Amino acid sequence: MKIPYGKTYGLLGPNGAGKTTTVRMLNSIISPTSGNAQIVGFDVITQSTEVKLYSGFLPESPGLYQKLTAREFLEFIGELYYLPKEVISSRIDELLDIFDLEGRENDLLEGYSRGMKQKVCLCAAIIQDPKIIFLDEPTSNLDPAAARMVKDLISDLAKKAEKTIFICTHLLDAAEELCDLIGIIDKGILKVEGSPKEIIDSVNAKDLEEAYLKIMGVPKIEDLLAWRDEISDNLEQEKKEKRKKK
Repeated sequence: MKIPYGKTYGLLGPNGAGKTTTVRMLNSIISPTSGNAQIVGFDVITQSTEVKLYSGFLPESPGLYQKLTAREFLEFIGELYYLPKEVISSRIDELLDIFDLEGRENDLLEGYSRGMKQKVCLCAAIIQDPKIIFLDEPTSNLDPAAARMVKDLISDLAKKAEKTIFICTHLLDAAEELCDLIGIIDKGILKVEGSPKEIIDSVNAKDLEEAYLKIMGVPKIEDLLAWRDEISDNLEQEKKEKRKKK
């Protein structure tokens, strides 16, 4: 797996496939049992401090200190990266503007909607201006409007801020819309990799959902419900045989 700078990469797979584990290894949060990887040229095992400095990570269930305001929370995160106070202040102002949070920065986070909290989490993930941003299920548990907002923010980050973005998701429509490259993982093994179009064309599918189902060997809903037709045919045959006997 090699991700070009400035591209958006989507790692797809079912629950338990290894997506979150992969991201945690790439962020030097856990150590791999074998193999190795580099993030922005830094070794994830021997240069974990540099990896964390140049990477932003938004987990699926991020922690927020509800009794802090958005500004206080972002100041706290900035200090964890040992950023100078003046840099933290200017960076927060910039992020509040980008994420349309101005006017609410001094409100407690406990009063924020889920979508707004996700915005703050995205701010926290990029406050140190990382070169690569890892997003683990960024639209998880969001309503459609909030999910749309987060997708737009991710798209803007990739295009305007020229960041490399690594997204873990099982939402195929989001991956097809946002990602330049896609990898499909199952049981810790990368099964296929390429652009959405390349993956779709490789299995002669009409869209990414159909391609994913073919690659993963998952039957279509029509196949799963085929038993109904079989039972119906058997019942019809029994009725014909009964009529013949009469």
